[in-house]
Amino acid sequence: MLTYNKRNKGFTLIEVLVALAVMAITGVAILKVTQEHIMTLTSVQELSIASWVANNQMTESTLRAQVKWPLKNNDKGEVEMAGKKWFWQQTVSKTPDDSLFQLTIVVATDEEMNDRVTDISTFISRPLT
Repeated sequence: MLTYNKRNKGFTLIEVLVALAVMAITGVAILKVTQEHIMTLTSVQELSIASWVANNQMTESTLRAQVKWPLKNNDKGEVEMAGKKWFWQQTVSKTPDDSLFQLTIVVATDEEMNDRVTDISTFISRPLT
């Protein structure tokens, strides 16, 4: 026969509620960390693809500069990569050296270039004639 003993009592309602509160707080924290991780991965993926778009356009513009000079300032275009449309704009700026120009490519997710993702710059020289 079992005898009633204070040691065999089990958990009190307060102890159970405290345990549930701790578990709920832990669950919310895990969900928040997971959400931030997913958002970070998405932004890294977006930045990587935008960088590929910018580098591809930089290569095309650099090659075009060897054939047709001068490069068009504020030239724009769009490219589809990884199932998404990307918009680019190139800017050609003068430098103190008359034979050297700065070429900047900006990549955005909207045509108005308000949501810029990345930009890259390089210097190109005027082709020898």
